[in-house]
This record gives sequence, C-alpha cells and structure tokens, in this order.
Amino acid sequence: MSEYLTLSEASELIGKSKETLRRWDREGKLFAVREPMSNYRIYDKAEVQTLFADFLVQDFKDTTSNYVEPENDYKVLELFAGAGGLAVGMEKAGLNCVALNDIDKWACQTLRRNRPNWKVLEGDIKDFDFSEYHNSVDVVAGGFPCQAFSYAGKKLGLADARGTLFYEFARVVKEVNPPICIGENVRGLLSHENGKTLQGMISILDEIGYNVVPFQVLKAINYRVPQKRERLILVGIRKDISLKYEYPKPHKKIYTLKDALKKGDLFETNVPKSDGAKYPKSKVEVLDLVPPKGYWRDLPIEIQKQFMGGSFYLGGGKTGMARRIGWDEPCLTLTCSPAQKQTERCHPEETRPFTVREYARIQTFPDDWKFEGSMAQQYKQIGNAVPVNLGTEVGYSIVNFLNTYYAHKMEIQSN
Repeated sequence: MSEYLTLSEASELIGKSKETLRRWDREGKLFAVREPMSNYRIYDKAEVQTLFADFLVQDFKDTTSNYVEPENDYKVLELFAGAGGLAVGMEKAGLNCVALNDIDKWACQTLRRNRPNWKVLEGDIKDFDFSEYHNSVDVVAGGFPCQAFSYAGKKLGLADARGTLFYEFARVVKEVNPPICIGENVRGLLSHENGKTLQGMISILDEIGYNVVPFQVLKAINYRVPQKRERLILVGIRKDISLKYEYPKPHKKIYTLKDALKKGDLFETNVPKSDGAKYPKSKVEVLDLVPPKGYWRDLPIEIQKQFMGGSFYLGGGKTGMARRIGWDEPCLTLTCSPAQKQTERCHPEETRPFTVREYARIQTFPDDWKFEGSMAQQYKQIGNAVPVNLGTEVGYSIVNFLNTYYAHKMEIQSN
C-alpha cells in the first residue's frame, strides 16, 4: 500500500520548497492527488523520493569555477572563529588569517593544534582591543550569534546594540576599518524579531561607514558541500569604495553522503575510522526498522505512537525524527549533538549516529584537521562550523573583490 505525504511533509523531506513541488506538478514531473476528505494535495512518498534521487544523480558537467588567484597578500581577522571552518576555507582560497578570536577554550585549542602559527586570541571579544589592526587588515569576518536588540528609537544605532555580540562585531569593524567585512548567520536571522534584528544590523553597519550588499542565503549543497545547510551572508563594503561585490556562483553538481564518506571527487580516501556516539538499545531497536531515506512514518503504527509520544497527534511532518540518511542524498544539516531525537541523522547502513570523522567529512573538513576536547565538545565544534568548502567559495569571492579594489586603487594612484 502506498504511503502519502502532505505538501509540507514532501517539501521538508527532500529539502525543496512547496513552490518547487507545485511547479513539478504543473510540469508533469510529479503528480499530486487529492486527499478525499480534505481535498488537499498529497504525494506518493516513493515517487517523491525517486524523483529527487534522479534529480541529484544527473550527470552534470560542472563547469562552474569561482577560483581566482590573489594578486596581493590579503589579511583576514576572524571573530567567533570556532573550530576554524571558515578560516580553513578562506586559507584554501589564498587568504591569510592574521588573528582569530573565540571564547570557547576547546575551539581555541583546536585552532592552535592545527595551525600553531595562527595568532589565537582566546576569551570574550569584549576584552580585546583590535585597533592595532587599523588599516592593516583587508577583511573582518565572523559568525556572530543572533541576539535581539533593544530598540531605543526609530533607527537602531550602534549604541542600542550594546551588550550584544553584533555590537562587538561592528565595534571591531569600526576599529579595524577594512575594505570589506563579512558576517554569516543562520537563515533564521531573516525572520528574527520580524526582520527588525537584520534591519538593525544593516543600519549599524551604515552608521559606521559600510554599505551592505543585498544579503543572500547561500545553500551549502551548491558549493561542493554534501549537506543541506544554509547560511545567511551579510557583506559590508566601506563607503569610500564604489566597487560591486559578487557572491560566488553556485555549482551545478550536488554532492551526496556517499561523496562525503567514500573515496571520490571530494575526498581521495574513504573516511578514516574514529570514535562516535552510540544509541541506547531501545533506540537501536526502533531505528533498525527505518530504511535509508526513511523516518518515523516508516515504522509500524504502534511503534510510531510509542516512539513519538504526544508528538504523534500533532501536525507537521517532523521528518527529522527517526531519520536515516541515504547514500544518494546530501545529509541533512548537522547539529551540535549527533543523537538528538528531533534532528536524527542515522548512518545509512549501520544503526548508529555519524562518528566524529564522518561529521567532519560532511562539513568538508580535511581529514588531518584534529578536534580537541571530549567527544561531545568535538561534535559541538563541528556542528557549529561553517562548512570548509563553503568558506573557500566565499573566500574566492572576497579575493576577486580585493583584486579589483587594489588594481583600481593602483590605477588611480598612477594617474
């Protein structure tokens, strides 16, 4: 007997928008039927999964390249650096990290272990003065956490953001005065406080002398990352610079979990063996019944009710629960803990969470990048990171901008 999904459930399961599913329906790629009682669109689950798998494995000849050679030695100051995902990515793009700040001691130990030559400033950003880098750094970058502001007036200013970590980000940008600053955050920032938080950030950057490029949400799967992760990128260009910043072009090829964990285009070897979290016996017994690319609705009805508890009777797809990833799809967004019930990411063949090195592969960290601290700390660092390959592609876009900026500057000076 076929199992059917609502429009929302189908959308959530394969990571495509409802509008995309409606368009596929109109184009005859995917046929919706009407649920007899409600007359809502419903979709055959097997058909949805098959279509999406076909879409992913199409043999795209990916001719996209954002690669560009740096024409100068470009320096980056990174704030909220974490375990170094963005920093390693930018390093691969040819940018030079002159200093990195983070408050987490294990993340700082990770940075020091892997790059003993990097200047790691461990501690609360509020306690550091960055004015020594004034006019000597090309980029200030960082993934500041999303926090609400206090709204003192109609236009939010720097003073109103005091006490938040975005205030500190803006303070450092003001102290350093780089040609370009880049902030990254979760997609949820778009709707935080009904969009007021993001508008406040834009007005603060404007106040300190930066024009904000129309922001974009970059999907990691479009940038050689085998994971459905999205990051909001906020780019500020100093107001005395009239050049345009271009976001990196998306690649055509979509990489899957197989590309992450097996030898292939992304990695030269299979994933190294490493430690990993374990499921309790009760959870193993449930997840053993879930097929690759399946989730809690693939369980027998009585086990569904027992496993889901009160959630069984609530609306919504909850497709992250009891979710086993398939080899031929990108992984769902990794979280800081690999065995959370709401956001399950079970290995496709073995009934277990992904190991530490598998986690790192899905985030495109190189295999020789070691993480410090307990296993829980390592998972947290990897889960919080910007995927390295996404960092590289953003790095190329920064190099491209800086090459143009300095060439333009030289031209003006020589005239």
